[in-house]
Amino acid sequence: MAPGAIDGPDLNPFAIRTMLTLRSSSPFDLFDRIEQQLSQQLHSAERVPAAEVHETPEAYEVVLELPGVDKDAIDVKATDRSLVISAERRNQRQLPLQPAPEASEASEGAQPIAGAEKAKSPLISEFRYGTWSRSFRFPQPIERDQLEARYQGGLLTVRAPKAHKASTVTVRVEG
Repeated sequence: MAPGAIDGPDLNPFAIRTMLTLRSSSPFDLFDRIEQQLSQQLHSAERVPAAEVHETPEAYEVVLELPGVDKDAIDVKATDRSLVISAERRNQRQLPLQPAPEASEASEGAQPIAGAEKAKSPLISEFRYGTWSRSFRFPQPIERDQLEARYQGGLLTVRAPKAHKASTVTVRVEG
């Protein structure tokens, strides 16, 4: 084999392409690419809150972390055995538009920039905004009409009583 040739079962095409890319780029370019990829993954990750599900002999209780969510933006629905919770976290801290400086404030001879009126936005934001939906399926049926939901201190607690009605159906066999 020629000197410098890449061969072996341990190298896949991705590794070869990465090695070639590393040789042709500066280390700073590599760090910039890594930062871009991590940023993309952070923004494309699901917006699903952490949850705990508890079971007692009488009911199921679901607790979700929803800090910064307005109570009116929470929706709770139920079927026979499942609970569907959806919500939207809106950006409440968006600052109002800042007007462009007036001509008297601007330096002489300077032209105002077109579209100089814009919303202030943060330099860095790690807050997550948007909508999401989450469902929980229970092993026993629940009483949909008796659901209780409470939102306090950034925690949503939904209590779903278990259905204790056992319905049996007798089928007559013909033939």
